[in-house]
Amino acid sequence: MDVMPQQDPESRQPPDPHASPPAATALPPEGATAVPPPPPTLRTTLRRAAFGVVAAAVLVTGAVVAVPENRRDTGSGVPGPAERAQAATTAGSPAALPDLTALIGDRQKWVAGHPQDAPSWAVLGSAYVEWGRRTADAAYYARAEDALKRSLAARPGERGNGEAWVGLAALANARHDFLAAKKWGESVKAREPRTWRAYPVLIEAYNGLGDYEAAGEATEAFGRLRKGVPALARTAQMYRDRGWREDALATAQEAADRATTPAEKAEALHRLGELAWERGEPEEAVAQYDAAVRTDSGHHASHAGRARALVALDRTDEALSAYQRAVAKLPRPEYVLELGELYESLGFDGDALTQYTKLRGMLTRAKAAGVNETLLLARLETDHGDAGKAVELLRAEWSQQRRSAAVADALGWALHRSGDSEEALEYARSALETGVRNASYAYHLGVIERELGQYGGARRHLEEALRTNPAFSPLAAPLAEDALKSLGEPADGGPRDMQPAAAPAETPEPAPEPTSSASTPPETTSPSPSPSPKQKQKQKQSPSATPSPTRTSPSARPSGGQ
Repeated sequence: MDVMPQQDPESRQPPDPHASPPAATALPPEGATAVPPPPPTLRTTLRRAAFGVVAAAVLVTGAVVAVPENRRDTGSGVPGPAERAQAATTAGSPAALPDLTALIGDRQKWVAGHPQDAPSWAVLGSAYVEWGRRTADAAYYARAEDALKRSLAARPGERGNGEAWVGLAALANARHDFLAAKKWGESVKAREPRTWRAYPVLIEAYNGLGDYEAAGEATEAFGRLRKGVPALARTAQMYRDRGWREDALATAQEAADRATTPAEKAEALHRLGELAWERGEPEEAVAQYDAAVRTDSGHHASHAGRARALVALDRTDEALSAYQRAVAKLPRPEYVLELGELYESLGFDGDALTQYTKLRGMLTRAKAAGVNETLLLARLETDHGDAGKAVELLRAEWSQQRRSAAVADALGWALHRSGDSEEALEYARSALETGVRNASYAYHLGVIERELGQYGGARRHLEEALRTNPAFSPLAAPLAEDALKSLGEPADGGPRDMQPAAAPAETPEPAPEPTSSASTPPETTSPSPSPSPKQKQKQKQSPSATPSPTRTSPSARPSGGQ
């Protein structure tokens, strides 16, 4: 099925997060497309009530809801924007932003006159979560929490309002509170073991906590219960996280081939671009990102991905333009950090410092909105600020059970930069032992091993970093090349000859910049003090001690919906 390019969502005015609560007088934003309400007949009232009930039937992945696949607009015969938003999410697919705007406006009007409609409040709250994530506007999360609490006040989760619990799980994931998301999601799964709606939020939560075995099991369960493009997308991500690149690529390509809507197609093409970038194929990555933007001009994440790939192709001016567009349209903090590091690699220290200062302000505002951006702040401090402070931040993350590969890598690198390479080695190794092929992780481990005189391992991991993606970072990739050159070629003799005669000269690293100054989930036990990766391995809790999910053959992969 051909997919037509999507209308730019900027042509629609998004809902105002600072407006009065929707239960009182909130209306659709000015300029948003909404079908005028019909005369207040009994048929209309019943139809709109049914709309809210059915809309709450399936909540997740896009954090919105779904209606039965055979639902059609009974008026003109053409689904309206709100109906299209629901149709897109029937299989857990992303909705187009203009249609999501229409859905929000429709539910705002409805709950203003029906404040006890729990399903419609759940729809509205979950749509706010999705809007906040898709536009990088954390202001919507407070409104989402309020709407979801109103839904639970009208009907508690224990009385069948699992939609609101899934919405709270999606909200917790958006705020990077993965432990809370896990609790909400597992509560829904326990009450509704034969439905799929809890699994997407659980997959994200498990990955955020570093529980990759549970994430793999949840992905497989999701694929059994909800086949189609969403299952293929989740499975491709699981394969990627395990380092199974060929399987990830084949599954992601199948998802792209089967996608039917512009938003779903653009997301699939973006995923193919990410996979191409990670395996060091920038030209292919640019082609996929360009295709994503052509399909859906509002897919601004592809501008940032395109910028990374353009840097690798030495098309620096284009890369700067793409980054600036991405930051302007989708102000995610990680894009600001990447832009700052690109400026720094070009010698534009003033511009780089401007971006780092801007990033600190963004992270402060995110924290005020309840979003945990500790990992990104720690990355900023490690390479451009106070590495000791980064260690403190990341130790706190680790102690709160957030033990993903990304946190392990960041903590290892921060420990190294603060002068403790011995302890850093454990965390850096545990990041790579998850199986993911990440050039930055291999580079960090190689540098740490080099510092400790483990020259064989250092050479192997630095080569791995540059083989995985020769241009993985405009700042770090040249340092990786220098570090590898300083080690020289391996000696012809045995292990005794593997070390250089003298320790290699210290390779400069990025110089530090001056620093500038919901509801409660169901009860569980408090997290215990956190062990180091070595202790975790003994307790069979570390990534290296966690068995990977059974590798699925292509014929056994989730195949799409019937």
